[in-house]
Amino acid sequence: MITSVANQQIKHILQLNKKAKIRYEQRIFVVEGIKMSMEAPKEDIVKMYVSESFLADESKRKRIEGYSYEVVSDSVFQSMSDTKTPQGILCLVRMPQYHFEDLLGNFRDRQNTDKQMENSSDNGKSGKYAHLLILESIQDPGNLGTMIRTGEGAGVTGILMDKATVDIFHPKTIRATMGALYRVPFCITADLPGAIQELKKKGVSMYAAHLSGTMLYGEPDYRGHTGFLIGNEGNGLSAETTGLADVCVRIPMEGNVESLNAAVAAALLMYEVKRQRG
Repeated sequence: MITSVANQQIKHILQLNKKAKIRYEQRIFVVEGIKMSMEAPKEDIVKMYVSESFLADESKRKRIEGYSYEVVSDSVFQSMSDTKTPQGILCLVRMPQYHFEDLLGNFRDRQNTDKQMENSSDNGKSGKYAHLLILESIQDPGNLGTMIRTGEGAGVTGILMDKATVDIFHPKTIRATMGALYRVPFCITADLPGAIQELKKKGVSMYAAHLSGTMLYGEPDYRGHTGFLIGNEGNGLSAETTGLADVCVRIPMEGNVESLNAAVAAALLMYEVKRQRG
């Protein structure tokens, strides 16, 4: 049993929670809680830690049968947790490996897509059409995590983000995903404009959420390959990224509200795709 915060394993966990650089050097991140721990792919769990009180609870103990784990005193677990009320279980997990091509690999090219939509009753419901969320400089980890979670619910096929966006493996982002992080393909790019242009060459139509949008968000046909451009919470999309959109769409608002939370706006757009595709 680990009973001291000076233990090297505890220091390692604290560093992983605080420093993105160390997370990426080691390709490991920290997850907390029963749900996030139990949904992590078992083969990707590097180490599991449980508190004394967690292990003393028979129903919780049964949940981790078949796992190897290290027991930590309650006081030490409290100190290494990133939450105010820890659940008594924490895992070190290997980062999933995705590449830009993973956002494209299973989708038909534009020519075949157009023919399919013209000559079939498919109407974009086959699940073979891209539904991408493309993020520029999102700063709030809760917003990012919520978008990933909502994206899974709305059926996104992948998420692309620039390096200026908050770390997807930030502890608050991970908690906000509620496990969706394990299942939604994502890619981080150093050249967002270049990546967007590459997607457009593959036939993905780009829609920017923008206050000056010329169309209401429910007007375009999203049944083909679709990508939504979502910008920074305070400043929105950059002029360069906005210029790459095929259409700028706006969400109608009443009262004195000028804009919506980025995650809320993204949710409305993603679920409009789900509605249109049935």
